[in-house]
Amino acid sequence: MTDLVPVRRALLSVSDKAGLVALARGLAGHGVELVSTGGTAAALREAGLAVRDVAELTGFPEMMDGRVKTLHPAVHGGLLARRDDAGHQAAAAAHGIAPIDLLVVNLYQFEATVAKGAPRGEIVETIDIGGPAMLRSAAKNHGFVAVVTDPADYPAVLAEMAANGGALTFATRRRLAARAFQASAAYDAAIASWFAFAEEGEMFPALLPVAARRVAVLRYGENPHQAAAVYAAPGEQGGLARAQPVQGKELSYNNLNDAEGALALVAEFREAGPTAAIIKHANPCGVATAGSLEAALRAARACDPVSAFGGIVAVNRPLDGATARAIAEVFTEVVIAPDANAEAREVLAGRANLRLLLLPLPDPARPGLVLRSIAGGFLVQSRDNRLLDALRVVTKRAPTEAELADLRFAWTVAKHVKSNAIVYAKDGATAGIGAGQMSRLDSARIAAQKARDAAAAAGWDAPRTVGSVVASDAFFPFADGLIAAAEAGATAVIQPGGSVRDAEVIAAADERGLAMVVTGMRHFSH
Repeated sequence: MTDLVPVRRALLSVSDKAGLVALARGLAGHGVELVSTGGTAAALREAGLAVRDVAELTGFPEMMDGRVKTLHPAVHGGLLARRDDAGHQAAAAAHGIAPIDLLVVNLYQFEATVAKGAPRGEIVETIDIGGPAMLRSAAKNHGFVAVVTDPADYPAVLAEMAANGGALTFATRRRLAARAFQASAAYDAAIASWFAFAEEGEMFPALLPVAARRVAVLRYGENPHQAAAVYAAPGEQGGLARAQPVQGKELSYNNLNDAEGALALVAEFREAGPTAAIIKHANPCGVATAGSLEAALRAARACDPVSAFGGIVAVNRPLDGATARAIAEVFTEVVIAPDANAEAREVLAGRANLRLLLLPLPDPARPGLVLRSIAGGFLVQSRDNRLLDALRVVTKRAPTEAELADLRFAWTVAKHVKSNAIVYAKDGATAGIGAGQMSRLDSARIAAQKARDAAAAAGWDAPRTVGSVVASDAFFPFADGLIAAAEAGATAVIQPGGSVRDAEVIAAADERGLAMVVTGMRHFSH
């Protein structure tokens, strides 16, 4: 193995033709012999470049609808032969195998074919065999061979060849080999995922195929001493992982983590009236639905104006100027919306550090897996995508229509509050939120105190928990949490039910004239 290896022969076989002609012209300018296959060869000839068919190299024509063209010793011997091994060189000479110094391969568009809903037969035909085999051969022999799998690397390869008289360094060949094995692993993971999830219907296969593409290295993680990056899930072209700010500084790890919570919450209200949600440290501090987006934003902020400072705002409607001005009144880190008109963009442009993300709201009912790392492995579960369906009244009094609407609203918000979660709501807006406490009673009290603080700040006569409803993400293990909610002024309750003390809790609600409905499901979020 030597540091500099001249490139004299290159084999090019690509599905993505971006940058191909410019690369080939650059190689030809260094006197590199070009060998190619099928559509790649045709594209190069059309550009006026001299190309040798791979069939000339192998002595066999492409066959079986192109399934067999590069699976031949003349190709893999040219890629795998060590230049410093006399035995390898003798075998190559004996069999007329010429060395290949550079391989340029990108693979059939399997994920794109699946994503467009192609029939099964077409999907199977986009499972590349020859491409991965060649790139693995070249990558293994990176001591002497360079392999390029990404058009983004073409300019750097040509620049290094220009600087080194047509040769590539070992450092570059090693880096490209690593990229090639990553590409091969990701490709195989995509195929394995399709077979496991789409074909076999396995939610948890024996081997979980996961391969994600790095989108960006972040400044740091949750704290400055932690490193961090963001990756896009296989096959995903959109979503928060690939969102680019319309304006504002670089997104941080905490920004993205909070933005995910905000996006997931407001997506629950895709079909509702104008809705705004404010998130702080991965928990909602205010959510509201109103007649206008500005009114929704102001109602959401009124729930906890102190915590709203430095938060993330998400809305379910295109952002307008009035709402943008309301947002700009308080320091806000990130704003998420499906779109924004020119006036809104101009208003927010005055806040240079504020990040504005415009992206479609996801379907809250979509399937998917959630991964979380633990020591030595991962926890994997299905997404919490179950929507509220039947409710069962368990108290003497049934909720009124107005209470029922607020109960559904509060329950939806509680799904996105860290457990133990208590949410008071009134007239389509949160009145108090208690999150992440070890005791449900503490969550109920904290939420009520938040409401009292908000009332004092606004100069209201009473906190908005008076005449509100309350949602609990899991059952009340004791009546104390429900009693605290009643003392805060709640008139109706929604909770999963299922406690051994349900009768005690129901009796406490009846004694205080509360209406209670149970869902039969919980929404823990840790």
